[in-house]
Amino acid sequence: MEVSPSELAAMMLDLQEMGCHNINFVTPEHVAPQVLEGLLIAVEAGLRLPIVYNTSAYDSAESLRHLDGIVDIYMPDFKFWNDGLSLKYLIARDYPEAARRSIKEMHRQVGPLKFDEKGLAKRGVLVRHLVMPGFLDETRQIFRFLAEEVSPETYVNVMAQYYPAGKVKMARFEKKYADINRRITSKEHAEALKTAESLGLRLDKRKQFSLWG
Repeated sequence: MEVSPSELAAMMLDLQEMGCHNINFVTPEHVAPQVLEGLLIAVEAGLRLPIVYNTSAYDSAESLRHLDGIVDIYMPDFKFWNDGLSLKYLIARDYPEAARRSIKEMHRQVGPLKFDEKGLAKRGVLVRHLVMPGFLDETRQIFRFLAEEVSPETYVNVMAQYYPAGKVKMARFEKKYADINRRITSKEHAEALKTAESLGLRLDKRKQFSLWG
């Protein structure tokens, strides 16, 4: 639904009135200027909720510069480390480079994730990583980067919910996507968690539904 900046501002204020904990923009990089315009109106009208920027991490440096001092919580994904895999599965060879640059800039702006006395996130970076079947080396590289080049205080959500869908399940793409035509195993997820813990990263340990029979 297309809305004006003033209408967007009204939506945010309505959410605040309803008792929402934050304003969460999902994959908004392509409309960042319009989001900022709406936020200006909303803040002047009394918006006080934390602003969450929920992104694939394939963000431009220019967009992130404009968000400095505006966004409270960044929630970037980090999907693949290898540029060949990124080209194959994300159709973006430069994705890993962009994600590394973006996450470093996000951390520079807001630092490690911090919570209030009720356990609600207030400010910082939360990195999400979807563990992919057979690609634990990608997970290890990503976690090592976060621990060594961003901060060992980085808060990480290690996600286990990948499942084959779309082209992966189509017969004509059977060979191309054979590597990811299955769910991850409990062993793979446990190994990913172990890697994050061994590097000192902060883990999201909230209870998750089991994906394995």
